[in-house]
Amino acid sequence: MTQPPQPELSPVVAATAMFVEVLVVGIGFLTALGILTAAIAGPGNSRGLAPVAGTPLAAGAALAFAYALGILIDRAADAALAPVRRRLRTQSFPTSAAYAQARLRLAEIPALAARADYARSRLRICRGWMFNSILLTLATDLALWRYPVEHRPLLLATATVLLTLAAVGFYLSWHTITATSYRKLAAQTTSAATQTVPSPLPAPAPQTP
Repeated sequence: MTQPPQPELSPVVAATAMFVEVLVVGIGFLTALGILTAAIAGPGNSRGLAPVAGTPLAAGAALAFAYALGILIDRAADAALAPVRRRLRTQSFPTSAAYAQARLRLAEIPALAARADYARSRLRICRGWMFNSILLTLATDLALWRYPVEHRPLLLATATVLLTLAAVGFYLSWHTITATSYRKLAAQTTSAATQTVPSPLPAPAPQTP
C-alpha cells in the first residue's frame, strides 16, 4: 500500500520548525544546567535564587538563552558525531561528489525534499537530546548527592539507569535515521534520474524505392 504524497513545506513553516527544534534542544540543556547549578549551590543558596528565577523577566531571558544554547548544542553534537555520519554516508555514496549530486537532484523534487527535511528535523532532536541526557544524568546524580532525600541509593540508581538508557536510545535513533536517510536518498535520486532520462527514439524504417 503506497503512502499518499506529503505536501511541500513552505519556507515559513520550515523556518518555524527549525526554530522549535533548536528551542526544544536548548530548553533541555538549560534544564540540565539549572539542575547542575542548584546542585553546586546547595540547598541554602538555591532557596534565595528561587524568587528571582520565577519572574517573567527571568523566564523571557531563559527562553532566549535556551535558543542560543540549542544552536551551540546542535553544532557541537553534529561535530562530535561527524565521523560516524561520514562512515554511514560512505555505505550509500562512495564519494563526496556522488552525495553532492544526489542532494542537487533531491532539491529538484519537492516531495522528496520535504521528506528529507522531516528526517533532518528528527536527527537534530535526537543528537541534541543525546547530549542533554548525558548532562541530565550528571546533574541529577550530583543534585541527589547534595540535597537531603530519602532512599538516595535507589533514586541515584534509577535516575542513572533511566537517563543513560535515554542517551543510548537517542543515539541509536539518530544512527538508524541517518543510515536510513542515506539509503533512501541514494535509491530515490537514482530512481528519479532513471525516470527523467528520455528513451531513445526508434530508428526510422527503411524507405522502399
